[in-house]
Amino acid sequence: MDDPEVSVERVVAAPAGRVWQALTTLEDMPEVLTGVDTVEVLTSRPFGVGTRWRETRRMFGRQATEEMYVTQCDAPVRYVAEADHGGVHYVSEFHVTAHGPDRTTVRMTFRARPAPGRRPGLLLRLLNRLGTRAVAKAIAKDLADVAAAVEQGR
Repeated sequence: MDDPEVSVERVVAAPAGRVWQALTTLEDMPEVLTGVDTVEVLTSRPFGVGTRWRETRRMFGRQATEEMYVTQCDAPVRYVAEADHGGVHYVSEFHVTAHGPDRTTVRMTFRARPAPGRRPGLLLRLLNRLGTRAVAKAIAKDLADVAAAVEQGR
């Protein structure tokens, strides 16, 4: 079975630095992303490799909390955050590409796979079969929220 992967891209009418800031200022996430209820930052260092946080959001009509951690960071253009839950390992990768002073492309890629030594569970099988559209829709909503926030100067 292939590991499901979803990629969504959005052009934002704002400078790349502002987009990066919106994606990495974790404390502001509940105000930026309508799907996020709360964020608890677990590290005190500047955003980068090793940054950890707990994010509570609504997914598929239910509230879910995941502890996420940054495993790669090439500020201000790319970072990778990972999480483990229910035998599934999740990877979210963000790319920020400037196309001039006020035009930026942001792309998020989301992957899920069984945790090492685990077999694919029901969630992963569902994600493979029908959930990729729902995940793509949720990512598109998050990127639209980021675009709205930075384009309005929040």
